[in-house]
Amino acid sequence: MFHFDVQGSVAKSTHAGIPWLRYLRRELGESVHFWPFDGWFIQTGQSAIVEAYPSLYKQQFPLENRTGDQHDAYSIAAWMRQKDRSGQLSSYLSPELPGNIKGIAGVEGWILGVT
Repeated sequence: MFHFDVQGSVAKSTHAGIPWLRYLRRELGESVHFWPFDGWFIQTGQSAIVEAYPSLYKQQFPLENRTGDQHDAYSIAAWMRQKDRSGQLSSYLSPELPGNIKGIAGVEGWILGVT
């Protein structure tokens, strides 16, 4: 986490984003769910913050006239919408993981779509 100036590093983004997550928690309280840190189940009516890797989803959707960043965001949203409509999203939000891995992931985080 201290390698700020190496290729592929997300340290700067992480350190820039953490204060915003704290802000969201303070402003929105229990209406926001930080998945999986707040648990694997998201209550009805809550908005969810999840970690997603666009490379898991973006090949499934045509680029059309979007920039790379726009396509990344579009692909995550389109994948989630597709899985929600097919009734599969809940299985991705509660992946079948061995107990020790699920416990660790509940503290360190998990990537939506990885099973």
